[in-house]
Amino acid sequence: MASYTATVAWQRDGQIFTDNRYSRAHVWRFDGGVEVPASSSPHVVPLPYSSEAAIDPEEAFVASLSSCHMLWFLSLAVEQGWTVDSYHDEAVGKMARNAEKKLAMTEVVLRPLVVFGGEHQPSREQVDSLHHAAHEACFIANSVKTEVRCEPRFAD
Repeated sequence: MASYTATVAWQRDGQIFTDNRYSRAHVWRFDGGVEVPASSSPHVVPLPYSSEAAIDPEEAFVASLSSCHMLWFLSLAVEQGWTVDSYHDEAVGKMARNAEKKLAMTEVVLRPLVVFGGEHQPSREQVDSLHHAAHEACFIANSVKTEVRCEPRFAD
């Protein structure tokens, strides 16, 4: 089996730590050399101790579900002979108390808008079927307790 790594690095940089007024800004590093500025969400830890310009774990969770779904959708579309010109998802995750009364990402709604090229256009039913198959195949969706739903959008 494959394994995947990410390095998460934070430094105190001389800040007083024990007063709980330290920066939550940190860096995510990935094996390809990419560095991503990260932080706690300003919804969880107020500014200036969070960084609005950085990605927070909740956003990354939503993005990873959306990205995984998209990659499977594109792969399945190729297998079906469709040409995808563009794919744009405005995914939204909701934080709430779960059944165990813990704060959790309790729902992620994917809202992909897919534009197909060429004369061979799929029906809405075929697009829905592709989204369903992509959801079933998505490694990330299969890895979480969170309800992950897909609500495709269509250009009219």
